[in-house]
Amino acid sequence: MALLSPRPGSSLAALIEMSGFLFGATAMFAAMYETQAILPTIGRDFGTTPSETGLTVSLVVVAVGVAAWIWGPVSDRIGRRRSLILASWLLAIPTLAGAFAPNFETFLACRVLQGVCMPGLLIVGVPLVIETYVPRYGGRVMGFYIGSLVAGGLVGRVGVSLLTSISSWRWAIAIITVLPVSAAIVLGRSLPPERVRPARSGHGGAAKLLALLRNPALMSAAVTGCGAFFGFIAIYTYAAYRLEAPPFNLSPTVTGLVFLLWLLGGVAPLMGKLAEQRGWRKVAAGAMVIGAAGVALTLTQSLVLVIIGLGMVILAAFTSQTAAALGQGTSTETDKGLASAIYFSMYYAAGSIAGYVPGLAWERFGWGGVASAALGSYALGLVAAVGGALLMRRIGTGRASISLPLERIESEEST
Repeated sequence: MALLSPRPGSSLAALIEMSGFLFGATAMFAAMYETQAILPTIGRDFGTTPSETGLTVSLVVVAVGVAAWIWGPVSDRIGRRRSLILASWLLAIPTLAGAFAPNFETFLACRVLQGVCMPGLLIVGVPLVIETYVPRYGGRVMGFYIGSLVAGGLVGRVGVSLLTSISSWRWAIAIITVLPVSAAIVLGRSLPPERVRPARSGHGGAAKLLALLRNPALMSAAVTGCGAFFGFIAIYTYAAYRLEAPPFNLSPTVTGLVFLLWLLGGVAPLMGKLAEQRGWRKVAAGAMVIGAAGVALTLTQSLVLVIIGLGMVILAAFTSQTAAALGQGTSTETDKGLASAIYFSMYYAAGSIAGYVPGLAWERFGWGGVASAALGSYALGLVAAVGGALLMRRIGTGRASISLPLERIESEEST
């Protein structure tokens, strides 16, 4: 009976309760990065340059950042559950259409439409976790959510790469369509009705936005997340080009398997608990240092060291993402959907730049140019995390980092 009845408040109980939501997040993230591991293949098919092909990642990220301003406030108004289900159904349409796009321009348009749908899952996910699961299970549940994105990243990269090797990239992407369709059905059956409407302030739209933009806790989390995400996207968008070029000369299939390093993202729940105990800023700052060290290793001519470096970048990405998401999700008690929209619009703006600009650096300077861009972004993230803690201490906000039962975190960071 113990196996059938997990202990209330346990990690197993949390995973069971969150399973439908986590599957939806996995499906969304698989679609987001379905092209990343096969960029050289797509480029050869359409006859596009690396920087042009990289737009299949960066334009999705731009669309996510723009559409966040729609989905965040909408979820505050209609509720998280309805937003999640609607977005899942809508995401399936451009995903399938992209698989049969006749030219590169049409394919890019489909990718943009995918990005417009994704915030209904991604942007809404953090407020849902903070409002529904953190009060009962603590910061580890944010790690479970980030872990589901890890799983989606594996499917979108390794799965698509393997399917491409045995069929074609078009059929691989077509098969991915099954995920958002399944997610919409699962979410509809598993997510319980919301007991209360999301908390909203009484201010008008412009006043709400200005108040949140002046929120130092939110802005610190956002810039920290931006720095980490830029470095991650820069490295992993162009890693395939690095590994398929001399001196490594790996095949596309083997290069795709390198994305199994995403399994290291399974540390996210542990990082969520660590952020609960030590404070999200300290955890995020440590992640920036790890990421920068990993980038340095990718500059070597040793395949083993390069793989280790890529693994360290993964660890940094999901550690910092978990920590910063906790900081963002608890930076305000009201208008959490709008706060999430601000955070992720900045976050994905950084990612969109990282999907394109390092491609230009690759074309002119090789991998050293890509690595330099990533190192600069990690430095920015580190300054935001450390500087944010100093600013919070100076202005003495006394704001908690995480809602009950984790009220002590921000005050502990200031001591």
